[in-house]
Amino acid sequence: MNTHVYPPASTVEHDARAWLKILAKYRQPRIGRSAFELLVTAVPFAGFWAVAYFSLAHGVWYGLIAIVPAAAFLLRLFMIQHDCGHGSFFARRSLDDWSGRVIGVLTLTPYDYWRRSHAAHHASAGNLDERGTGDITTLTISEYRALSRMKRLRYRLYRHPLVMFGIGPAWLFLLKQRVPFGMMNDGALPWVSTMMTNAAILMCSALAAWAIGLGPFLLIHLPIVLLAGAAGIWLFYVQHQFEETHWSAGDDWQFPRAALHGASHYDLPLVLRWLTGNIGIHHVHHLSSRIPYYRLPEVLRDHPQLADIGRITLWESLRCVKLVLWDDKRQRLVSFRDAASGAV
Repeated sequence: MNTHVYPPASTVEHDARAWLKILAKYRQPRIGRSAFELLVTAVPFAGFWAVAYFSLAHGVWYGLIAIVPAAAFLLRLFMIQHDCGHGSFFARRSLDDWSGRVIGVLTLTPYDYWRRSHAAHHASAGNLDERGTGDITTLTISEYRALSRMKRLRYRLYRHPLVMFGIGPAWLFLLKQRVPFGMMNDGALPWVSTMMTNAAILMCSALAAWAIGLGPFLLIHLPIVLLAGAAGIWLFYVQHQFEETHWSAGDDWQFPRAALHGASHYDLPLVLRWLTGNIGIHHVHHLSSRIPYYRLPEVLRDHPQLADIGRITLWESLRCVKLVLWDDKRQRLVSFRDAASGAV
């Protein structure tokens, strides 16, 4: 049952302005630290990739277990790409952009296209009137009930865990991001970003296939990309699809409330926190996206009152999978079963 009571919007606005001023001192990256973070992520990724290849080349199939840590470090590379997109990793636009573009070849994510889509997500997160760009499709109960039987089935399939976290990564990273869906009429940049990334992926893949063979390359790299993609989608899901998240429409939507209460604090174990670039401290990130990911723990250390806002643990997050519809009356996400029964 949702027991959280939101303060008046005016209070939230006032608090957010105060927090923005407080958080401003954390926005400056440390260039040496940023370079170190990139190094300790890229080198292990390359190392585990190499271990997987040499294991395969020598017929030691169990060596392919190195694919799992390689995927974890590819996920961490994506978190660096994510910070570059916010201009927060090096805080030097050209350096951030070109770092993000290079990493985008490994993550199969066109950087400039993704950056624009993600900026739209930040500007509209939690806004029922602005759904559809850079987020997970979420319907209200009334919207779902108004659908035809076939469209209800499609929504149920879309929200099913096997589709969301199984088929979803393949669709998103292998197919959808090869064309700038949703931005085809937004000028040249999304097209240039996507096509140049595609060309770089094709060139690097051809070079790798020539060097080690197409079969070994696909056998190693595809699982790495799909595992990292599944983990990334899971993180993005849990960061916004939790019971006491916040959605509103019209004048009721306010950026500060959406940032603080529409994003979770996914309190992960220390190792997972490091591998995911502290992205679980998502409410702080949404409130001040220019804070480098390695400084987010400083915020919670210095301001522990922020730690309990939207906090969910790893175990609690597993229950978020069933939350699929927004209940306007109860102001929380509910399951299909709860929506049908009207349970509180």
